[in-house]
Amino acid sequence: MGGIRAWGAALAFVALSAWGATGDDVKALVEGGKATEAYELGKKSPDAYGEPLFDFYFGIAAVDTGHAGDGVLALERYLLNFPDNVSARLQLARGYFVLGEDARAREEFEAVQKLNPPADVAATITRFLDAIRLRETRYTLSTGGYIELGYGHDTNVNSGVANSSIFLPALGPIVVAQNGTKIRDDFWSLGGGGYVSYPIAPGVALFGNGVGEFKFNDKGEDRQFDLGNVALAAGVSVLREKNLYRFSLNDNIITLDHRTYRTGIGATAEWQYQLDELQSVGLSGQYAALRYTDPNTPRDADFYGLTANYRKAFNHPLQPVMTITANYGSEHDTKERPDLGRRLWGGRAAVSFTPAAKWGIALGASYQRSDYAGADLILGETRHDDYYSADASVTYLLTRNLSVRGEATFTKNHSNIELFTFPREIYAIKLRYEFK
Repeated sequence: MGGIRAWGAALAFVALSAWGATGDDVKALVEGGKATEAYELGKKSPDAYGEPLFDFYFGIAAVDTGHAGDGVLALERYLLNFPDNVSARLQLARGYFVLGEDARAREEFEAVQKLNPPADVAATITRFLDAIRLRETRYTLSTGGYIELGYGHDTNVNSGVANSSIFLPALGPIVVAQNGTKIRDDFWSLGGGGYVSYPIAPGVALFGNGVGEFKFNDKGEDRQFDLGNVALAAGVSVLREKNLYRFSLNDNIITLDHRTYRTGIGATAEWQYQLDELQSVGLSGQYAALRYTDPNTPRDADFYGLTANYRKAFNHPLQPVMTITANYGSEHDTKERPDLGRRLWGGRAAVSFTPAAKWGIALGASYQRSDYAGADLILGETRHDDYYSADASVTYLLTRNLSVRGEATFTKNHSNIELFTFPREIYAIKLRYEFK
């Protein structure tokens, strides 16, 4: 969006006469980065409606501050007088997009795209068109997918303790075997996913999606720690005004050393509510039957979880989007091993932004508390864990479909039982191709 606003300011207007002071004031505020003040001033000046300079800059300010309805009306008034102004058409397309008028937004964006705009503007238009394509799954058959190849370094492929000499309740000082201490290794990763959405009635669609990622350690002796994760879901989504409901059946398979380690079959119910053009809240509930393969079957559990989230987009040239999530869950062990069951709660905060055309940055931090339900059978103490994680990624769009991404994740699990305390860092670079 930042490229569109910058280009809009650079294009200026065809010759106009009799510009009023209010229009000049709104223009000065917008160009000074004070969209909120510009919008508030404009709302106090209804007599200026219809004045071209005022309408143009008031329209930009309105869209920027989440009042897309006012912005669209102002920009439509301006275009009645100057239909060939490309800058105004870009701003109007942005307003249509915020309002959910996807067909009209697409028409305006594609019209400007044909004029070969500057690279940053073209990249921004492409992102809008991709977002529109995804939203069209509400009423047209839609499919998509991706494949991804990565290479990286993991400082603790086995989640082992940092020091082999530790102290354990009931046992005292011990020396952990080599496979229990942290092991460094490089790795390759392969991932992919896809989705399909099929509308069956206005606002109602059937959907299915799947994603899988596999991590292969370089050293032969470390391949026993190779991990895989496959998640599948299928269900129905229902859109009713500002409410979106999704109900799905899920299957999750985790592999270790290329063999099934755990399966998780369950169901999820989700609700999202759009507070306004820039904010939404959500709530979801989940059940999963977690079943392990031998010799880990004593870990079998029924999982119940609840998640709440808040998402806010900001009208700023960097296009920041903030997400805050809180969760609570319970793993009830089904094999009468309360020491393997737990209650867990935590949260995550993340922000993503676009510093320049074709670039994206994402930052996040997570916390998870786990309180186990019974004392360890050998150590005689009940386990309590605190898990901390921070992550960052930088993405660059090589083409509309191909991107490269660098990732870094830093984690620390702290436990009152030292055997389960470990640090871990993962660095990776990944190449992704998306089928759009």
